[in-house]
Amino acid sequence: MAGSGNTENGLSNAEAAALIAFHVEAGVTDFLGDEPVNRYALADATPQPAPRSAETRDLQRGSRPDPRGADAPAPAPRAAVPSSIPLEDAQAAETARAVAARCTTLAELKDALGSFEACPLRYTAKNLVFADGNPQARLMLIGEAPGRDEDLQGLPFVGRAGQLLDRMLAAIGLDRSSVYIINTLPWRPPGNRTPTPAEHAVCMPFVERHVELVNPEMLVLLGGVSAKQMLRTDTGIMRLRGKWATVRAGEKEFPALPTLHPAYLLRQPAQKRLAWRDLLSLKAKLEG
Repeated sequence: MAGSGNTENGLSNAEAAALIAFHVEAGVTDFLGDEPVNRYALADATPQPAPRSAETRDLQRGSRPDPRGADAPAPAPRAAVPSSIPLEDAQAAETARAVAARCTTLAELKDALGSFEACPLRYTAKNLVFADGNPQARLMLIGEAPGRDEDLQGLPFVGRAGQLLDRMLAAIGLDRSSVYIINTLPWRPPGNRTPTPAEHAVCMPFVERHVELVNPEMLVLLGGVSAKQMLRTDTGIMRLRGKWATVRAGEKEFPALPTLHPAYLLRQPAQKRLAWRDLLSLKAKLEG
């Protein structure tokens, strides 16, 4: 029977294929070979990023003139970069803030993220996951980080958690044409690992500018990571959920409702009752 043979290590062909699929899903890119390889000797051969255009270099250095004019008000103070991250990451976060502040449209913001080189996640992800839905919608949803399906398609919430999110929205009369969806990270962490504080610090200026440009009436923060990042708190999601709070982005403030992430609800279906209460609160706010 095809596929029933054994490999040299005793695994069947089907078992070997399943093991390889597991490693791919976990983000493994290299395997042990028969001969040792000195990785340090290959350092000089590491592929370098493509050269940036003069416009991109000027943008990232902060020297590009502000298209809003010399009389445009200065951006409001933002949260300080966490002191726990390395200096080079703190500098990258400051660069990100300068780059994001100069974007006046969503198209400019997407282009700026696409050419931003200071976040290592972009080099391990397959696609930039920018947004989905209607940027003119009253409601903006902010998730955590892209998963495997999102990384492959370049869109947020398209896997199992996204399918559940669609059903949750439908339960209160919404769909993707009536919401706008982003994540706190635009690139998938390898193997879906937990993002580092430095990665969040570098990406947060783009998230805040994204919110500022869309200018929704209200936000829904999906999951603990999103709630903690946007509300700048260490409080857990079970204490935050269901309670309206305020998110500040630039000079604007937005009412925000933290709730449970759909992926968590898939693992803990009994908690859907809590999410339903949050959805009813959201519906009442939209109708009010």
